[in-house]
Amino acid sequence: MITGTPVPDSYYVRTDEHRFKPTAHAGGAWSSDEQHFSPLGGLVVHALDQYLAARPDRALVLSRISYDILGRPALDECEIQVETVRPGRTIELLEATVHIGGRAVVRARAWLLSAQDTTAVAGGAEERLTPPERLRPWPMAELWPGGYIASLDVRPVAPPQPGRTTAWVSTPLTLVAGEPSSPLASYLALVDTANGIAVRRSPREWMFPNVDLTVHLHRQPQAGWTGLDTTVVFGPTGQGLTSTVLHDVHGPVGHAQQILTVRPMPDA
Repeated sequence: MITGTPVPDSYYVRTDEHRFKPTAHAGGAWSSDEQHFSPLGGLVVHALDQYLAARPDRALVLSRISYDILGRPALDECEIQVETVRPGRTIELLEATVHIGGRAVVRARAWLLSAQDTTAVAGGAEERLTPPERLRPWPMAELWPGGYIASLDVRPVAPPQPGRTTAWVSTPLTLVAGEPSSPLASYLALVDTANGIAVRRSPREWMFPNVDLTVHLHRQPQAGWTGLDTTVVFGPTGQGLTSTVLHDVHGPVGHAQQILTVRPMPDA
């Protein structure tokens, strides 16, 4: 577990080219000695951005990223390695692997697609959400523990309901201390929060962590506020699904899905 003061106003501190140390702000909601996946997901995109920055611009944009959570992400230094799986001029597939303590704990694959002017045929997206500045904050930390949740400004569009909530999420913290992050990395660093805003049952009685996160984007989001229009379903045999329409302040940008393992707390 991370100790010591002062804590940087960021979720991570870079320790070398490929390694990052989480701060207390990255602390998880299910356990105080593990990382919340949301900032770690943003850190993966930060590493992808760094990898792409070393190459000539090919006018490709990240359009889908899928994360598989292979193991418990301890609140400890992590190493991120990126490689090209499928190179191409207009379509490319990258893979990033996060190692903690010598073990692969996250594997992410990102499809990059060519940027084209399709304004003339754009359409079909959902309606815009009520702007966050017109909404009141919600003390999400009363429901969930952990440094990450405590770092958030959460503003529901309507009172949260079991299995159904629409809310804006933002943070005053940077992703990596002393480093600018792309709007996409900053935006995606908040998406995994979706599984915690529309809980069907109390997390003191039931566990429902996600083992993956997949994000599809039809527009590149702007940083600042991440809008989560979220529905959570629990099935009858221990599986659940968190489905989210993603927004920024200009409107919808895509969708996110998280598969859940649902089980009662051991001492519940």
